[in-house]
Amino acid sequence: MSKRNSQEAKRAARERLREERERQAKRAKVRRQLIVAGSMVAVLAIAGGVGYAVVQNNKPTGWDKAAAAKVVAPANTSGKNGTTIVIGDSTSKNTIHLFEDPRCPACAQFEQTVGETVNKGMQDGTYKLSFTLGTFLDGNLGGEGSKNALSALGAALNVSTDAFLQYKTALYSTKYHPEETTDEFSKDSYLIKVANTVDALKNNKTFQNAVEKGTYDAWAMKMSKSFDDDGVKSTPTIKINNKTIENPSTVAQWETALKDAGVTK
Repeated sequence: MSKRNSQEAKRAARERLREERERQAKRAKVRRQLIVAGSMVAVLAIAGGVGYAVVQNNKPTGWDKAAAAKVVAPANTSGKNGTTIVIGDSTSKNTIHLFEDPRCPACAQFEQTVGETVNKGMQDGTYKLSFTLGTFLDGNLGGEGSKNALSALGAALNVSTDAFLQYKTALYSTKYHPEETTDEFSKDSYLIKVANTVDALKNNKTFQNAVEKGTYDAWAMKMSKSFDDDGVKSTPTIKINNKTIENPSTVAQWETALKDAGVTK
């Protein structure tokens, strides 16, 4: 090979090397641009997702709307927004005031052990029963079972005071009261299933429609606010003639509490 041909070959090789380096540089630049663009899309997607979640979380729930809705108070109630429930002989000088939450396990225990005796004292005319029902466990545990059950109790109260008491007993029973960490009461179908064990509510279409349509949702929210306004910190809270007593765990303890409070027929 002549010297001239050798130099031309070297120049051609250098030119091919230069062109290859330029092509590699362009490909690297394109890859960097794609990576940056992809990262920006990912960031925007995450930001959009967070933004959507924030918007969704800030949207008013059905219960928020119920809190601001016009109240339909059940029959057999009185006071502002129907948040006063008093059952029994209106002339009785004694009042037992029960503060309860439908999801509360201690309330269920109280109902299962002492509830029948408490109701009998009302029926005998020894005292009146007053109820203020709250929903704070929904806030503590998450869910809406307390609110939904309270609305259903309003539907039962609209049927009769006996239906209300019997339905409350059924909801707190060993068979139907769920663990507080579950939210069975949030299901209308479950509430109606329990109601079908109560004669006055069994296959009662008026009651069932009220549960499914949330007729007493707004009332339940007002009742819950009344509970909060009373400053009660735990459930059940039991007051005899406006004095809080230690929660009885047996019928004997209940009878002693009545005696100590001077409650007689």
